[in-house]
Amino acid sequence: DYARSNNPTRKVLEDVVAQLEGGHSAFAFATGLAAIDAVLKLLSAGDEIIAVDDIYGGAYRLFTHVYEKLGIKVHYVDTTDAENVANVISSKTKLVWIESPTNPTLKVSDIQEISKIAKSVNALLVVDNTFASPIAQKPIALGADIIIHSGTKYIGGHSDLVAGLVVTKTKELSEKLKFVQNASGGILGPWDCFLTIRGIETLELRYRKQCDNAFAVAAFLANHEAVENVYFPGLVSHKNHDVAKRQQNGLFGGIVSFTLKEDTQEAANKFVTNTTYFKLAESLGGVKSLLCHPPQMTHASIPREKRLQSGIKDSLIRLSCGIEDSEDLINDLSQAFTTVNKTKKTGYVKH
Repeated sequence: DYARSNNPTRKVLEDVVAQLEGGHSAFAFATGLAAIDAVLKLLSAGDEIIAVDDIYGGAYRLFTHVYEKLGIKVHYVDTTDAENVANVISSKTKLVWIESPTNPTLKVSDIQEISKIAKSVNALLVVDNTFASPIAQKPIALGADIIIHSGTKYIGGHSDLVAGLVVTKTKELSEKLKFVQNASGGILGPWDCFLTIRGIETLELRYRKQCDNAFAVAAFLANHEAVENVYFPGLVSHKNHDVAKRQQNGLFGGIVSFTLKEDTQEAANKFVTNTTYFKLAESLGGVKSLLCHPPQMTHASIPREKRLQSGIKDSLIRLSCGIEDSEDLINDLSQAFTTVNKTKKTGYVKH
């Protein structure tokens, strides 16, 4: 079966990630979506999934346009209130799928409470821990059965690889995922495994600095006259701030999203094309600061009506804070607001 079955570099990475997350085993895949796909392969026709309503766009596309055709029904609910999960769950539910915090509106779900609800019908709780990282949050300790990571993001940390990771809680689940990994073949190559291991060596240092920068940026945005809403779990105004504080060990992540008072895609486009430190790109979690416009980028595959229902407004902008000086990042955002405001008055738009 070649290196698809086993590779020493991949084994080192998988063992390290399993240890970081407190799981039985971990499995490295070529992409985050390959990791998600491997977990979905545990299901059979007729099974049902309860998924967070503002799920990552790639996962939504996979769930809706691939697996629903194969007889898997998906219910999208606001999991920030565990009662919403309890109201939908049934004996047919086999997976409860949450991201906490979510991408891009930073919604936080109570993992412990949702775990209890999932266990009441013997469903597995899957937590995408990409945004919190193993530094802030340990979903298995909170009751999760499976953890998903886009290794491309914080774990890799340098925007130079694409990877997906699955962590399993039990030996039984580990054996099932190992079979799927070998049978479907979407493994991570040795060089990318090496790069991911390299990233893990500085993960805590990077993540803590990114959290500090995000906190400073969120505070700046919360007081800016052009900003309508700021989405960041570290703000006391966040709906589930207390839950985030408890289950993320006081670390709120390096992502900040916000909407403009001029809630249009055009206004967002002007802003994201006028920053200097923040580079326009879909990825996140790296040492360099990035920004993106989810309605036209990461969540473009989600119909506008559904996107709006899940809180992703037309002007929503997502910032991924890197490890630069926080003052430089704030100054960059400030000058972008100033530039955009000038274009309104003069009609000139930077190209």
